[in-house]
This record gives sequence, structure tokens and C-alpha cells, in this order.
Amino acid sequence: MSQINSNPVNGRPASPVYWRVEGSLLELTTVRPIAFFAWNSQTYGSRLVRRALVLSMALLRPFLYAANRKAATRIVYAVLRGITRDRLDLLGEEEFEYKLKPLLKPEGVRQLKALQATGANVVLVSQGLEHVMRPLARHLGVRWIIANRLDFRDGVSTGRLMSPVIRPRGLFARIREAGPDGQQSPARWVRALGLRGPKALASAIVPVERVQRTRVRPIVYFDEPRRAEPLSVRKALEGKRVLLIGVTGFIGKVWLANTLMDLPEIGKLYLLIRRQKTNPAQSRFEKMIEESPVFDPLFEKYGDGLGALLAEKIEVIEGDVSQPGMGLDAETTTRLRADLDLVVNSSGLTDFNPDLRDALAVNVDSTYHLVEFIRGSEHAALLHLSTCYVAGQRDGGVDECVVPNYTPSGVADFDAEKEWHRLHELVESAEASAEGPEVTAELTKQALGKEHAAKGLHGQALENQVRKNRIRWLKTYLTEAGVKRAQELGWPNTYTYTKSLAESLIAKYSNGMPVAIVRPAIVETSVQKPFRGWNEGINTSASLSYLLGTAFRQLPSNERKRLDIIPVDAVCAGMTLIAAALVERRHDPVYQLATSVTNPCDMGRSIELTSLGHRRHYRAQEGLECWLRLRMDAIPVSKMRYRRMSAPAQKLIIQSIQRIMSPLPMKKPLAKAERNLERVEKLIQLFEPFILHNEHDFIADNVEKLSQALVPEEKEAFGYNTASLDWWDYWINIHIPALRRWTYPLIEGRPLEARAPRVLRMPAAANGDVVRTGTNGRTW
Repeated sequence: MSQINSNPVNGRPASPVYWRVEGSLLELTTVRPIAFFAWNSQTYGSRLVRRALVLSMALLRPFLYAANRKAATRIVYAVLRGITRDRLDLLGEEEFEYKLKPLLKPEGVRQLKALQATGANVVLVSQGLEHVMRPLARHLGVRWIIANRLDFRDGVSTGRLMSPVIRPRGLFARIREAGPDGQQSPARWVRALGLRGPKALASAIVPVERVQRTRVRPIVYFDEPRRAEPLSVRKALEGKRVLLIGVTGFIGKVWLANTLMDLPEIGKLYLLIRRQKTNPAQSRFEKMIEESPVFDPLFEKYGDGLGALLAEKIEVIEGDVSQPGMGLDAETTTRLRADLDLVVNSSGLTDFNPDLRDALAVNVDSTYHLVEFIRGSEHAALLHLSTCYVAGQRDGGVDECVVPNYTPSGVADFDAEKEWHRLHELVESAEASAEGPEVTAELTKQALGKEHAAKGLHGQALENQVRKNRIRWLKTYLTEAGVKRAQELGWPNTYTYTKSLAESLIAKYSNGMPVAIVRPAIVETSVQKPFRGWNEGINTSASLSYLLGTAFRQLPSNERKRLDIIPVDAVCAGMTLIAAALVERRHDPVYQLATSVTNPCDMGRSIELTSLGHRRHYRAQEGLECWLRLRMDAIPVSKMRYRRMSAPAQKLIIQSIQRIMSPLPMKKPLAKAERNLERVEKLIQLFEPFILHNEHDFIADNVEKLSQALVPEEKEAFGYNTASLDWWDYWINIHIPALRRWTYPLIEGRPLEARAPRVLRMPAAANGDVVRTGTNGRTW
């Protein structure tokens, strides 16, 4: 195979061979792609204006070209002013894939391939826009191009073409260069482009692949000495015994799979799993390994030997961290306290506004029990997973520190431990009230007053109905009480409220203990590990993303606010670094894993990228509905406009129609549409703190310091690097396709795609038989 040579200094090819696109491969026009880009801009208003401009340009183009083709080219491309680079990149791919690709000339492609086979460094030269030429070059296997390039400011086109401007060919050139051989000398292109020499021509060459400009942030040590010795994850965790809590969750599964793949040196992994009624912990673990796609790479790597690896490296322990002593017997507790080097707590209830009893048990009580367990251990450290959004309702930078008894609203004399006890008292009081005579009388009245209830409801049937109503009443009461108290203190929901209480308890009771609190931002689709495009997080931004893929268009949001999303494998890489630092006692108290400072992506861009990801999906489908949806781009709007023109206004219109039709002897025809709009309103209200209010900038310096301290040979395997993420590639090629494959079916209540059955072969049991467990290929 021939080898392509490039200049290591500037990334440009050595001895380039220039190949003309027009005539040899395609017959391009300037106006058609510009019209396509303009007609698919984000808002209807800009589309109408640009359509009028394109029509005017089409009429004036012959006269403009006759006067000055170079100036005319600049004027024509000015129509694209205000369109983002993200949109132009996707529309360019679409233009090539569906319009230009079928028009490629086979003989020209054949001659180009023959030239590439000789090892020549081919550079495609075209009058087209770079956003169209890049997918063409990738299709042909070419690495460099010279094309018309727009100037961008903050990702938005200024409408100005950068030098050199490649004007359309004249009539005689079209006749002279009509053959399939597009190879032309550098001197010819220097004259055609009006350049000063071959060096100027070479400087116009740009790579085909998208170049992500990484934000370089130097690590500066002000108040602490820099550790001179490097950090080795393999050396730090070699032979160590680690207890993982929350392995059945999104982050827990990925961290377990990545650790087994990348860190065979680890000694033992203990997994604390809660028993579910008649389903023991060991069965839950085996079912998870068999059915979850997270462990596909492990099956591919180890095959039938995976069972032996799991038996060697993993011990499942049945317990419940929400119970005192973590639900362990005395013998197991003594053994673990003597053996453990590290406890990783990734458990948590991530529902925004759950029943207060559940939130307290999982997010607060379990943390206290875990700290008490660590206190009694001989040398175990604790890595506790929290969330960046414990910051609550506030703006500005959020430092990596724990403020004891913190409240976003700055309540004086607030005591987190007393608040914790008051919440338990509130739960006990609510449970007593639910059994009291007043609530019972009201619940009985409700049971008898229901339309579907039998007129003669009495005895045991009535008691059963009252008991169901009591359970529902208590859950609703405690859910609303948790939300109300959280918002009084400055948190947007019960989840962030209880997670912050847990941090305050850790700060109070872990004095002198090796503990690190890890705060991820919004955890989303993996980039690389366990494989490209894994997601199962419904409680993150998936529901909003799903909504933007429907006919819903106007999302109330602050388009300048940074949406802090981080891939799950970046979170797990950070956790592994922090785990190594904890074991070596070189850790910081708090680590934030976030992108709002290192690689910011604001709400305006996030919404557009989500819409573009949906557009790519619908463009590949057939049917009128898909044709309509790919033209429905969501846009960020103010809260006032959302109320006047979106779901709230539409619901009011439907309610008016329902009232008018209520006297008619028929079912309400728009009842389902009204319920759907109510769901949309509730969803928007739930996410408003994250998309409209609270402009957070989460500082994430501590994990960067650990990654910088890694030994060079481990940077690729264990390095933490969010600054180099290309958000366009992530959203369009990874995140939205992953949500459509793994998450949207769960939102819609559809089964996931069927998976081939696989068998987990465990080592021989005591009687010599091989233990086999397997799946029947159904969805996990």
C-alpha cells in the first residue's frame, strides 16, 4: 500500500498534485447549493429573506459575472451571512449525499483513484464551498482540498469569503477542461486564483477532516505545592480491593466494564447489590452481565473465558446501603473493613422530584451509613458521586469545594443534620396523618364519589379502595413537600436538595478520613468506552432531546447559558483517576467533572445541534411525516413567547374548543391532545432551572491536574480530556443516534432492538458441573 506523505510542520501534503473537480468529477453551479443552504436556515423569517435574496442573485448573476467574476462570487456568498458553521457542515453533507453523489462521473473517479494508487498526495480544487467539498473528498479518500471558505465569528458566518476566492470557470475553460483528467499544474492554479506563487497556493490547502480547536488552559498552582512524582493508575490500583455501590446504574455499569477492560491489575471488585423480593443479588448481577450491551466488549474480548474472569475478579455482596450497617451481617462487615482499600459510591436516586422517603433513603441516609462504615474500616478511602447542580439556583463560577451547611439562598443558621432529622419527622408526621380520621374520611368520600365506582361499594372492597387512595395521597403529599422545601432553600428540585444534604453530612462526619466528592454535570452518551454511542440515561436531557424531535419547536431557554454535558466515559475516566489519587492519598476534597469552562457549548448551539441531528435521521427516511419534521427546526425563545405561541397557548385553545363542545353528546375529541400538551408543560417546567435560569460555570481544575500528572504511557488509556471534544461530531454522529437507539424506545414504551442470545459460562461448581446462564435474545 502506498504511503501518503505530509509536512509535519503545518499538516499540508508534500509535493501535492492538484485535481480540478469541475469538469472531471462534477458539474457544479454556485447558486444551487447556496439556495439550498439559504432555504434551510434555522428560522422561518430568515428563510423568507434569504429566498428573496437568492432569487435576486439568480437574476443578477449573469450581469455580475460579466462585470467581475471574483467580486460576483463574493456578493453571491454574502447571502449565507448569519448561518452557523454547524448547519452549513450538515447541509453540505446532505447536499453531497443526496444531490451530488449520484452525479459523479465514473471515468473521472477511476482516473483519480489510479492517481492515488501511485502514492500521489492529491488535493481537490473546486469553486464549491468547503462544506460541500469535504464530504466529496472523504468519499473519494482525498485528505486535502482548496475550496471557497467563509469567514466565521463565534461559529456564525459573516458572509465574507476568505482568500483565495475561487471564481467559476469561463465558457472557454468549460470547453477546454471537459475531460475526465482533472490533474493540473500548480502554475495554472496560481494564475487562475491570482496568487503570488506556489507558496501562496500551498497555504490555501486545508485538511478534509474537521479541525477542533482545543482550548488550552494552563494548570497553575497557587495555594498548594505541586506533586513532583507522576501518577500511575496501574501502579496505584494494582492488587487493590474496591467496593462498588450502585453498579446497576448508568455510571456504575460503565465504570465496572471499563475497569475490567482496561485495568486487569486490580485485585478484587466487591459489588454491593440489593436483593429484589425473591430475586437475589447474584441473580441480578448475572442477568445484568448477560443482557446489558455495556458488557459486549468484554464478551468479545474474553468469549467463554469471561465467566472465569468474573469469578476471579468479582464478588457479589447482598446488602442495602440505605440500611444501617449497609444491611451486612457482622462477619461480612468485619471482613470488608479489614480488606477494602477503596469504596466507590455511584448510587443515587436521580429522579428530579421523587417521593421524599425514597430521596432521603437513597441520597442521604445511605451516605451517612457509608461514612460510618468507612470510619470503622482500617484503611479504606471513599469516592462519593454527587452532582454539580448541588450549587442550586445561582449564577457564576462554582468552585471545587464543600461549604458545610450550604444553602443557595443563604439561609442563616442552617444546619444540614437538623434539616435531615426534620425531614424524617415530616415523613413520620405525614404517615400518621394518612392513617388519621380526617384524611381517612376524605379518602373514603373520594372512593365513593368516583364515577366508575359501584354504587354499593362497601366492606372489604371499600377498604381496598381507600388503602389505594391513601398510598397515592401520601406519595403526592411527600413529593410536593420535598419540592416545596427544596425551592424555599434555593434548590430547583428534591434531587439536588438531598444530594447537597449528603455532601454536608460528609463534610461533618468525615473529618480526617480519605474522602473525595465527585460532581459530574449532565452525564450523557459515551464517545469511546465501553463502545461508541452508549446511553441509557432517561433522567438526563434525553426527554428534552426527544421533544425537540417532534413537532414542538419553541423551547424557552437562555441561548447564552452553557448546557454542561459530559460523556459517561469521561466521567468514568475521571473517577478512575480520582480513585488512584485516593489510594495514594494525593487527592483533593472535591472534583467537578464538567465542560462549561473547559469546552463550553451554549443552549443556542445545543438546540440547533439537536435539531440537526434529528434532521439527519428524518432525511434518511421516507414519508410525508419525515419530510415535514426535517423542516421543523427548534429554536430558543423567551419564556413570554413560549407562553403566547407554544404549548400553554395551544392548550388554552384546545380547552376553549372542549368547553364549546361539552354540551354535545360525544366524547371529548381533543382530550388526548390536551393531555400531551400538559405533559410538555410539566417537562419544560422541570427542566427550566437547567435551560433557562442559573448560568453556572463549573470549574474542573482538580481532575485536570491529575490527568496532567499521569505517566506518559497511561495518558491514552486513563487520561481525562474534555477540551478536545468536537460538539458537532458528538451531537450529530454519536449522541442523537445513541438516544434514538437506546433511549427513545424506552420513552415511547417500545421494545429495544432484539439482541442475539449469549451464554455466560461460569466456572465449575462444587459438584463439577458447569454453571450456565444465558439470555433468549430479548431486549434487556
